[in-house]
Amino acid sequence: MSTSAVRAEGRREAPLDAWRERAWIAAAALPWAALALLLVGRLKVGRRWRTGDTRKLFHVLIFGGAALVQWRAGFGGTLAYGVVVSAVIAVVVVRGTCGPPLSSPGYEALARESDAPHRTWYVVVPWFATALGGVAANLLFPQHATFGYLAVGLADAVGEPVGIRFGRHRYRLPLPAKVAATRSLEGSAAVFVAAGIAGAIALALAGVPLEAAAIARLSLFAAACTLVEAAAPHGWDNFVLQVAACAAAAGLWPR
Repeated sequence: MSTSAVRAEGRREAPLDAWRERAWIAAAALPWAALALLLVGRLKVGRRWRTGDTRKLFHVLIFGGAALVQWRAGFGGTLAYGVVVSAVIAVVVVRGTCGPPLSSPGYEALARESDAPHRTWYVVVPWFATALGGVAANLLFPQHATFGYLAVGLADAVGEPVGIRFGRHRYRLPLPAKVAATRSLEGSAAVFVAAGIAGAIALALAGVPLEAAAIARLSLFAAACTLVEAAAPHGWDNFVLQVAACAAAAGLWPR
């Protein structure tokens, strides 16, 4: 399989050109992350959106950016992007944790009320898990890392909002966590569909045609992501799903 990520990571750039590209990525990541947090913060505080919705919208925006950077600039570019986004999130989390109530709309948009009294914990740990998952995916499956970013950015993002609104058949797996997490069959069905779309986008970026064989494999990819998302520990699903999605993609579309 010849992916665009492979082409990006496999190209030979002069060191100065590579660092210049990463500097541009970092410069673009700063306003992108700030605007994303401003948007979800206003939707949360001003429009009274559910935290699950604003948190997952932020997911889509940030992971979508990461997938594009990975496709264009490889792991080095994604590291630059991740460092800047992490710094912006750190400022918001510190302000929201240490400041007066509602002093940080961005924090309110990311910290679920249902995670109290561990709201900050379940912002910091998932973000740490995200960073760890991105590094692990690139080290273990560098040619399929885009699958992981898109799977988390899309599939993991839809499960909670769909489950909250339409979930009628709930289930809970006996997993250790500070806060009990439940799933719904409706939410898991949404994860399956979104994972298939995420895989299709990754294949399109790689230039792989969506023939019958690819569509059949996409169903297996989506099923694997759905099972992993359902079983992932609360707070660590970003890590587990990223790595599992990349592993599934590597097995289904080996190079």
